[in-house]
Amino acid sequence: MQAHPETSDDAITRSGIRLTPQRRYVYEALMEKRDHPTALEVFLRAKSQMPSISLATVYNCLETLTESGLIRQVNCDRDSSRYCANLVPHGHFFCKDCGAVFDVPLKPSLESTWEVPLGTFVSHAEITLRGLCSACAQKSSPNPSTL
Repeated sequence: MQAHPETSDDAITRSGIRLTPQRRYVYEALMEKRDHPTALEVFLRAKSQMPSISLATVYNCLETLTESGLIRQVNCDRDSSRYCANLVPHGHFFCKDCGAVFDVPLKPSLESTWEVPLGTFVSHAEITLRGLCSACAQKSSPNPSTL
């Protein structure tokens, strides 16, 4: 018999925070489309399901979901914070032209990539890569076949 996938209600309840309709809609907006949205983008998605939700409520929900460990806040330089529902260890690639953010899988251990100081314990790592996504890279460099 297959186990049923965890619902947003289950995940929120398991995290120890109180389940509210607002938290459910904000969490589901992040889970349904995992494209690293800003708070404003989450607000617009949640508002389509719950017209009475306010931007301040969305910010409060995002803060609570981040603090509870259900989502991650992702920052690149001084741009707006983005939110990530992928809790598997990974880095992020930021496209400097279109602003898209992509998950980047990590190798099994940091020690195989970096020499961390002897005797230290890495509890958290944030890997950020910047450049051009494949679509923007194709637009910015001429294609030899079209010359």
